[in-house]
Amino acid sequence: MRRPNLSNTVLAAALMLLGGAAIARVERTEARSGYLTPGAFDVLAILPAAPRPGDPRAIADRAIFRATRALVGTARWAMATNDVKLAPADMMRDFSCATGILLTPQIAPRTATLIARASFDTARGTGIAKNFYKRQRPFLIDQGTICQPAADVADSYDYPSGHTTAGWTWATLLAELAPDRATPILARGRAFGESRVVCGVHNASAVESGRLSASATLTAARDVPAFKADLAAARDEMDALRRDPRTPKPAPAQCSREAALIAQRID
Repeated sequence: MRRPNLSNTVLAAALMLLGGAAIARVERTEARSGYLTPGAFDVLAILPAAPRPGDPRAIADRAIFRATRALVGTARWAMATNDVKLAPADMMRDFSCATGILLTPQIAPRTATLIARASFDTARGTGIAKNFYKRQRPFLIDQGTICQPAADVADSYDYPSGHTTAGWTWATLLAELAPDRATPILARGRAFGESRVVCGVHNASAVESGRLSASATLTAARDVPAFKADLAAARDEMDALRRDPRTPKPAPAQCSREAALIAQRID
């Protein structure tokens, strides 16, 4: 297959993964973009090819989709439904228990800016791969209930998972800003991707490739001076928030319930 150039259509699809508020924050930055120039990194050279019908990965995807329909209506299903939302305020709320403070874009604007710009890059890479492989979503292959309106996702592709890419971008960078909290932060990021399997809108292989797409793209951005500067500013901000006794904390009971759901196996 011929690799596509980054068209306006593909870029628009990638930006949709960020959510409107995140895009607005990106547009307020001086560069009005992510950290990487288009074409600076080839995610298609990194990702494994999307599974083909009948191969072992595709067979596993089908089995996992059918098995996880048993989670419809459970507390894990409710978490997956919550994890559909990608706005910065929603993502910060979802990672608050993991970081140990009640994050909002208002109290952590430098952190929000860092992750929004990095998410521009990771979403763009995943958007290119989606458009290249054009793999159908699981609920279009097998019948089963999904946790969001089919019309929201039926006209886009499965591989890699854009929500997983977004969640893993947040998890990776937050873990770098609060390394002593890396275990719960990365566990929440893993569960955020698994929510797409529970939701029934992505295959397990698409979730795995979404994490890889995010990790590889972030690695490519590490040496960009603007990324380094924003990372340092966000680290200072996070350190100050975590030291300040006035910084609000998430409710312990809520965090205990969330930890139990994160520990639940999805396979």
